[in-house]
Amino acid sequence: MRTGVTGFAISALAYAALFYINSWLTSELIFGSGVNWIYLPAGLRLFLTLIFGLPGALGIVFASFLISYSGALSNDLAICIGTGFISGFAPYLARILVFSNMKLETDLSNLSLPKLLICILIYALLSAGLHQFWYATVELDDAGTLSHFLVMFIGDVLGSLLLISLIKSSLDCFRRFRKTTH
Repeated sequence: MRTGVTGFAISALAYAALFYINSWLTSELIFGSGVNWIYLPAGLRLFLTLIFGLPGALGIVFASFLISYSGALSNDLAICIGTGFISGFAPYLARILVFSNMKLETDLSNLSLPKLLICILIYALLSAGLHQFWYATVELDDAGTLSHFLVMFIGDVLGSLLLISLIKSSLDCFRRFRKTTH
């Protein structure tokens, strides 16, 4: 039970923090409502759900709802709830598909670059598709079009690749630092 609460809290806080950092860093790359050409939190969503599973997805749902409702998207409660659920469960659904179809170990010990790339593509397709379907359903501004889907897909893929590259580079630097200090 404690790991679930920890996974939830870490996911909610990390996702919210990176959302606002991404908004600040990429403010010139916004395409439309909820659509950005580079969306670093996409990579974090995937990473958190791969690591924490359902508690990670629920933390993302919670944070995404709060972010959306506090003015980042809409003040319509239904739109924000739907957006929160899609934000948390698109990567979780990708996790389920990858774990069951690619025989991925729960500890990610056999996560290879090809499997990770497939996971990123599945997640980006699900996320962009579900978000844009939802936005078209609730008639959110100009969202829900093919161009919004494509930009969101590209933004999620680029954001995921960039974030995972940053994480890997940081881990490599940390390992080199540990070797030189021991």
